Amino acid sequence: MARGGFEALDPCVHCGFCLPACPTYLATGDESDSPRGRILLMRALERGELPASDPAVQEHLGLCLGCRGCEPVCPAGVGYGRGLEAARERLAVENGIPLRMRVLLSGFRRQWRWRPLLTAARWLRATGIPRLLAGRGTFGFGMGMLAASEGAAEGQRGRGAEEQTTQPPQPLKPLQPPQRRTAALFRGCVMDTLFSHVHEATRRTLEANGYQVIEVSGQTCCGALHEHAGDGVAARALLAANAAAFADQADCVVVNSAGCGALLREAPQFGATVRDVTELLAEAGPRPGAPFACEVAYDPPCHLEHGQGVRSPPLAVLAAIPGLRVTKLPGAERCCGSAGLYGMLHREMSLAVLDDKIAAIAAAEPRPDIVATGNPGCLMQIGAGLLARRLPIGVAHPVELLDESYRRAGFYR
Repeated sequence: MARGGFEALDPCVHCGFCLPACPTYLATGDESDSPRGRILLMRALERGELPASDPAVQEHLGLCLGCRGCEPVCPAGVGYGRGLEAARERLAVENGIPLRMRVLLSGFRRQWRWRPLLTAARWLRATGIPRLLAGRGTFGFGMGMLAASEGAAEGQRGRGAEEQTTQPPQPLKPLQPPQRRTAALFRGCVMDTLFSHVHEATRRTLEANGYQVIEVSGQTCCGALHEHAGDGVAARALLAANAAAFADQADCVVVNSAGCGALLREAPQFGATVRDVTELLAEAGPRPGAPFACEVAYDPPCHLEHGQGVRSPPLAVLAAIPGLRVTKLPGAERCCGSAGLYGMLHREMSLAVLDDKIAAIAAAEPRPDIVATGNPGCLMQIGAGLLARRLPIGVAHPVELLDESYRRAGFYR
């Protein structure tokens, strides 16, 4: 009998290696807020020993970030993420999804709903008002997240950047067919509106490394937010729509959002072709750009490092920039507290987890000019936290930094 994902929890022997890797357990000290404790609740839920209406089950499973930081440290290979998805879907089916969450999720089911709203947010961001209003309160933090979605400003790209000169233009030497691989760009929803600059950087850097980037029509939101909320039906429908759109379109599907990539890799029709942009760039070298001095702290997104197992490629991308000094701060493998729409439902825990991240960044020696991370939620969460603390540190996607290096090298004409 199919168990819908609960079977991924079977290897757990409750050894406790997962406890130090769990941000919510570190914040509360409550065993029920640890992976080990939640697995006990999920097993009881599957067996019917605890009903889906049980307040403790709803509270502790709802408080999980879904960061999957427990998976790499588990000696038994427990598929915690799959089990959590199964449990949350059962909770959603039996209890229903809260009204506020249903409204938010419905907005991402249809492009005509989310595109105007996110486009309007981008226009508001362009006024500079969100940056001025950024703060710690609910409204101020939201404004900070919007402000942080803007591309890394020239002034944030390293101390002394104004003293550096652009090298003479160099002609591109793309690989010739049949070696030149095609990569279909997954645009998504938030990335395609608030982070369109990352898409452009993705296109330019891939083409500078010999890839042919193509556009695909008919694609839509990946469905990751729906999956996190337990709306498996909507998540699978969106995944199927994207599978149909990308079928036989290119050698691979390139994604620059860790959360999107983690879900798209699960698509049976095309998941095996999904690659993070840093993976493709690392496979190509990538070719070095022009130097610029900058202190960068790399903070790996949970759904890239834990969900997809992509760890070294982002560092290889950053290493292709001469003069860039990259550090990976202590605790960088732990979640920033973003987790999709988590902050809207569990604001206090989201901020508690973020506070540890911001404290580590602020205490770093030397202090970074930029925090680099490859997921929109992480960029906005960390960026808002830095703005709330009034720390003069920017946030950027790794490909933005490589793109700037290529621009200075004269690769683009």
